[in-house]
Amino acid sequence: MKMMGIDLGKVRTGVCVSDLSGFLAGRSVTVTANSRAELIERICRMIEAERPGRVVVGLPLNMNGTEGEKARECRAFAALLQEKSGVPAVLWDERGSSVTANRILSDAGKKRNRQRAKVDAVAAQVILQNYLDYWQLHKQEEARQSRGEE
Repeated sequence: MKMMGIDLGKVRTGVCVSDLSGFLAGRSVTVTANSRAELIERICRMIEAERPGRVVVGLPLNMNGTEGEKARECRAFAALLQEKSGVPAVLWDERGSSVTANRILSDAGKKRNRQRAKVDAVAAQVILQNYLDYWQLHKQEEARQSRGEE
């Protein structure tokens, strides 16, 4: 199943799409929007074009695992996106994804000032790949549960 990953930001939002099998996070882009409504509209168009079976939205938990205002915003965003697109949205712990994204870009030789524009897209890729790795290990169990089997 193809999936889409989202790293929600105030100004820039990273979006990544997996391959058809849901094994590997693929191309990623940064979306800039002036409002949440515009962002939802643009992502819904991307969902329509890409047709993922699931959208994975990064959940920015505090390092101690608690939720703050940003996590609540992501929960509301995921719920609205699911409502508008009709595609299931799941939340995924994104702690450390931006640090990992910055490290990936630095290791690739990107200059610090050029990284800022790409870090959200790479963070979406990191979030999605982490979820896909988990999903690959647990998809058979998930399929049994969806069929009502114990």
